[in-house]
Amino acid sequence: MIHWELFLAFFIPNIIGYGGGPAIIPLIEAEVVGRYGWMTAQEFAETLALGNAVPSPIATKMAGQIGFDVAGASGALVAVLATVVPSLLLMLGALGLLYRYRDSPRVKRMSQWVRPVIAMMMAWLTWSFFSEGLATAGLVHTLLIGSLAALTLLRFRIHPAFIVMAALAYGGLFLG
Repeated sequence: MIHWELFLAFFIPNIIGYGGGPAIIPLIEAEVVGRYGWMTAQEFAETLALGNAVPSPIATKMAGQIGFDVAGASGALVAVLATVVPSLLLMLGALGLLYRYRDSPRVKRMSQWVRPVIAMMMAWLTWSFFSEGLATAGLVHTLLIGSLAALTLLRFRIHPAFIVMAALAYGGLFLG
């Protein structure tokens, strides 16, 4: 029964909440603290603070922690799934519609309009990373890391995760 309650406590806020993790935090608090009484308001605030301290989406981190506190590893799994399933179902439904009407002129026009927007967003992201690199590491290190990353990605087809790890190691050794 506890697993079903955990599922409901995280599924309902995520299905009716709009605006991402920070927007649904009060809904989760109402379930976890108010409805089920699994933790006090102070414990919830501490869990929220811990969730904000580490990277990745806040709602899934909180679901995992609260689920673990309530019902162990299986509780964490149930709570995280309940947090992710609403978005996953909506995304699969939208992809199903797009796939069904993929030959439609409207869908083709839509994807023609979306591509430049995505390209501009990626260009802006690249520029902001480059600017941040210049400000923190300087021109020489930024160009060196960027050039080597591009070379290893394009010429040697090395997985990006290894390139990121190498850049982090370089930064730790020479910039830290």
